[in-house]
Amino acid sequence: MLEAFRRLTWLPRAASTMADGIDELHLFVIGVTMLGVAVLTLMMLYLVVRYRRRRTPEGEESTPAITVTGGREAVLVGGTLTLFVVWWLIGYHQFLNLHRRPVGPSVVYVVAKQWMWKFSHSSGQLENNVLTVPMGRPVELVMISRDVIHSFFVPAMRVKQDVLPGRYVTLWFEPREAGIFPIYCAEYCGIRHSDMLGEVHVLEGPEYQQFLSDAAASRPLAEIGREAALRHACFSCHTVDGQSHIGPSWSRLYGSEVSLTDGQHVTADPAYLTESMMDPAAHIVAGYAPVMPTYLGSLDSAETAAIVEYIRSLQAGPIAKTIQLPPVTQAGNAGPESPSSGARP
Repeated sequence: MLEAFRRLTWLPRAASTMADGIDELHLFVIGVTMLGVAVLTLMMLYLVVRYRRRRTPEGEESTPAITVTGGREAVLVGGTLTLFVVWWLIGYHQFLNLHRRPVGPSVVYVVAKQWMWKFSHSSGQLENNVLTVPMGRPVELVMISRDVIHSFFVPAMRVKQDVLPGRYVTLWFEPREAGIFPIYCAEYCGIRHSDMLGEVHVLEGPEYQQFLSDAAASRPLAEIGREAALRHACFSCHTVDGQSHIGPSWSRLYGSEVSLTDGQHVTADPAYLTESMMDPAAHIVAGYAPVMPTYLGSLDSAETAAIVEYIRSLQAGPIAKTIQLPPVTQAGNAGPESPSSGARP
């Protein structure tokens, strides 16, 4: 039934674990609406014939008055409302699944620019307009635009996400079959918008391991991020061994819950970490003074992604301490006993 529906509506083959659920909702909505249109059309034709104007020897026959009871109106309105609520519940559940971060994904950083897609793997492999991913394992894309708004769209995976300048957004999917699947930009982005094409290459286990082996000579993105952090003097304020300093430690920061001075709590995801570098005064972490300068214009997209990947590599825990820092006594800053989790870089 589902395959027949895909052929009838010219949908591409379903190549991700979430594709069937999305297509089933699509089929449900289209099927019910088309059935409703058919029923209404038949009713309209019946009423046109049944209550058509007629002439008799006594003159023109008037159409009898038709009244609808309150019960019938309640059934009609309640049934329609219930149908829309059911559609919303199914769609909302799928929306949550699409935005819930998977466990143990392959992380790829994506930079969109006029008119190409640039992919940076955690292993250090760089690709232009080709995204190589493993079959049967979730892939998380951390995306940003270098110029205008783009939209990353892979029809076979049933995923689409706007990619914005100055802000990291995430998207994930899990391929379930090997092959080559087209990537499109679904947001008009300039005169060569239609040329902004790419491909997702889904490889089976042995082939993907060969891809990683070919990339072994590349430096890991986290290593590049550490060098960028050194170059921009990030370690003057932040540690990687769990000690509090002028700024909070990067150890176990990625993915943790951050407590802000205004009482809010946010998650230290790529979008938050990027905002912390570009606009550090937007949200201030509880226990720390607003002394971090902005790196807007100093860090490019590639360096920002590399630093985020380095912070993510510290998620497993702190590295060994090389020096014992003295207590921080500046007003508004935490001492060495303050926990590192929930802190802003």
